[in-house]
This record gives sequence, C-alpha cells and structure tokens, in this order.
Amino acid sequence: MNDPQRQFGGAAAGARTGAVIDEGLRQYMLGVYNYMALAVAGTGLISMLMAGNEALMFQIATTPLKWVGFAGILGIGFLAPKIIFSGSKIAAHGMFWLYAALWGAMIAPMLYAFQQAGAAQDIYRAFFITASVFGAVSLYGYTTKRNLSAMASFLFMATVGLLIAIVVNALIFQSGMMSLITSSLVVLVFSAITAYETQMIKSMYQEGSATNERAAIFGAFALYGSFVTLFVHILNILGIMRD
Repeated sequence: MNDPQRQFGGAAAGARTGAVIDEGLRQYMLGVYNYMALAVAGTGLISMLMAGNEALMFQIATTPLKWVGFAGILGIGFLAPKIIFSGSKIAAHGMFWLYAALWGAMIAPMLYAFQQAGAAQDIYRAFFITASVFGAVSLYGYTTKRNLSAMASFLFMATVGLLIAIVVNALIFQSGMMSLITSSLVVLVFSAITAYETQMIKSMYQEGSATNERAAIFGAFALYGSFVTLFVHILNILGIMRD
C-alpha cells in the first residue's frame, strides 16, 4: 500500500534537491562568465595601453616577438588544464591571467593598425558582433539537450587544420583572400567550439564539490580563448572587407 506522506514527501525533497542544484549550477556558471568578462576587460585595457606606444607596436609586429607571443599562447593553452586542476589555486589564477595578458599584448598591434587607418569603429563593431555570436552559441550550448561531445574530434582536427593554414599563409602566401577564407572558417568552427565548451563546462559542475572553483577557472579560460579568437578573426574579416 502506498504511503502518501512518503510519496509526496519524497517528491518535495527531490524538488528541494533540484532547486539547490539549479541554484548551485547558476552560481557556478555565473562565476565562469564573470571570470571570463574580467579577462576580456583586462585584455582590452592592456591592448589599448600598449597600442599607444608606436615603437613597441613596431617591435611586436615586425620582429620574431610576434612568434614568441604566438607560441606562448599555444603553450599556455596546452599546459593550463593540467596546472588549473593539479596545481595550487594561485598557479591556476596565475596561468589564467597570464594568458589574458599575453593575448592583450598580441592583439595590440592589430588594434593599433586599425586606429592608424582611421577605422577604430571597426574595433567596436567587431566586439559587438563577437559578443552577439558568442552569447547566442553559448546559450545554445547551455540549453540544448543534444549531446555535443561527438563534435570534439572534428572540432579539434578543424582547429589544427586552420592553425596550419593561417601560419602557412602568414609565412608564404600572404594572401588577403586566403586570410578572409580562413578567418571565416575560424568564426564558424569556434562558434561550434563555444557551444561545445559551454555544455562541457556545465557538465563539470558537481553539487558541493571542492573542484567547482577550479572547474570555473578552467571554464572561463576555455570560453575566454574562444571569445578572443572570434574577435580577432571577425575584426580581420571587417578589415579585409573595408580594404
């Protein structure tokens, strides 16, 4: 014989548990986006401050420093997950903010070039487009019931292929048309990556777990990298179209 008190009491307890999980997940994701937003703001500030130094912009843009910075970004991207989850919290934060600062330094010459060309409005336009695209695909990744993990292998291979194409074009062909094509593909691929990452970050949440703070930093790191990559290539597309 069913016990109504047990039945409805269990349902109420389950509802309370669900509410706690939902609130915990909301706070967790809010932390991810807050970290990411602060990193984007820091990157913009560093870029704008550095863009005011013409000699420094020349050094970064025309010497091997740009390749050192590029390698540094790739190296941090490779090492960060291990350090964030296995190192100290100070090291996790240090890696995250170093990554944001390095991106700021590498973006600065691009912003300087747009300012010198009298196209500063393209910078703001690119940021607005990036924020709109990022927000839409991240929301999709958060709300969709479809399992996006099957996309991981394809997205990884696509990213490697595009990275090779960008480097080859920069070193050998230096073609504006190829740059436009690769940037357009990067925007498509990293839009999909953003949706995948958002779903992955959401799935990493564990109620009451001490690892949630590290997962939030890692999530912010991943989404920040995708946001900045989208911004750079959307800005590049606007610049090519303007020319």
